[in-house]
Order: sequence, then structure tokens, then C-alpha cells
Amino acid sequence: MNDLFNEVNVSKYKPELPPTMYAVLNADRLKILMERTGTGESVTGRELAAAAGVATGTIGALMSGAQRTVSEDKAKAIAAVLGIDLLVLFVPMERAGRVFIPSQAAS
Repeated sequence: MNDLFNEVNVSKYKPELPPTMYAVLNADRLKILMERTGTGESVTGRELAAAAGVATGTIGALMSGAQRTVSEDKAKAIAAVLGIDLLVLFVPMERAGRVFIPSQAAS
């Protein structure tokens, strides 16, 4: 019986979790960080989008505040291009409710 149990692939029964989402803490902070990246140079929305592999419209929407969240991989890519730590610009969101985690929300 143990041999039968060992042959069952239980990983296929695990539900796929949605990606962790990150919210831009402040759209104005994004704009300021774009004025002087980690290299000391400025970057436009189009340049940031191209370098991070994100749609130009996504960057524009984050800058205007029309969009607040992006997936973890996009947030990390944007932060890397800007030369900052992820949590300087982004706040992780809870999986279920997609709301700010209270201990990390800006006051």
C-alpha cells in the first residue's frame, strides 16, 4: 500500500495561486524616481517600459494613478530599471482581497 501512495503525484492537486500583486505607493514618487535613476540619469515612461519589458500604457497608467497594481515580476523589473529596492516604490498586496497590508500602508 505504501508503494501505491508514493506513486501518487499530490502536486497536481495543489491549486495554482494567483501571482502576488504590488501597488505603487505613490504615483508622484514614481515620477521623481524616473527623474534620477540609480545611474544618475533620467528615464522617460517609454524608456522605462522598454527596459522593464512592460507595456508603455502600464507605465503611463501607474504614473497618472489610473492603475495602482502590477504583478510581482513587473514590479521587480520596474524597480530594477530605476535602481531601487522594490519596497521603495511598491507595497505588496494581500492575495485574497487585494488590499494594502496595514503594517506597510503609508500613513
